Amino acid sequence: QVQLVESGGGLVQAGGSLRLSCAASGIIFRLSVMGWYRQAPGKQRELVAEITSGGTTNYADSVKGRFTISRDNAKNTVYLQMNSLKPEDSSVYYCRGTLRLYNYWGQGTQVTVSS
Repeated sequence: QVQLVESGGGLVQAGGSLRLSCAASGIIFRLSVMGWYRQAPGKQRELVAEITSGGTTNYADSVKGRFTISRDNAKNTVYLQMNSLKPEDSSVYYCRGTLRLYNYWGQGTQVTVSS
């Protein structure tokens, strides 16, 4: 059974930083594409960042230069370092793992950025 468990969300002031973690189990983590998505109320879920098994990264334009995705295959964990946070970054952030065309999702963690 695949489980993705996010942590690290919270309330932060604009300009601050947060680091999200997603611990995976039940999946061949090192072969998986891992991603962070976010969904604000009334909006569609959108890609924030993703990292391939080989370490190639991709970012949404809105977070380039501010967010960094990384992975630790020894710990089966993917991270999202978020700097220079803005109120518009406030959302529920979800971790996604993709392996052989199957997508697995975590339960989400709330990030709230106050102005």
